[in-house]
Amino acid sequence: MSAFHTADEHYRKLERTYASAPINLFYAPTLLISEGKAVITFDVDPKMHHAAGAVHGSVYFKALDDAAFFAANSLVEDVFILTVSFNVHMFRPVTAGRLTASGWLTHRTGRLFFAESELSDQDGTQIARGSGTFMKSGIYLTREIGYKL
Repeated sequence: MSAFHTADEHYRKLERTYASAPINLFYAPTLLISEGKAVITFDVDPKMHHAAGAVHGSVYFKALDDAAFFAANSLVEDVFILTVSFNVHMFRPVTAGRLTASGWLTHRTGRLFFAESELSDQDGTQIARGSGTFMKSGIYLTREIGYKL
């Protein structure tokens, strides 16, 4: 970290960037970042259901990808990272309640970051897992994308 920024400032700025994304107006998630880790919580809305009345897999994907993504981006202070690939394993359906996605960095090379995540229901039961590969982009972390306190 540079002399002008603390790690906590970087994490709070990333959280602000996440909150400013238009898609998150629908999900209304909260994000908490620490070194190599990220936790996202949000409440299930019936608008997230598929025709059979449970949460659609795309919601699982978003939560898992976002948690792993920000766990990795917690270690990159200059640019946004990008998801290169992401795998999801869904274990059980959920219809209501609060969901929590926890992500953590598992490995880092010069260009690539590897992270995993899990999605749990409000009782702490794991409902899905994910793993992804991420890399640095050319998109700088600036005020224009919400990277500010």
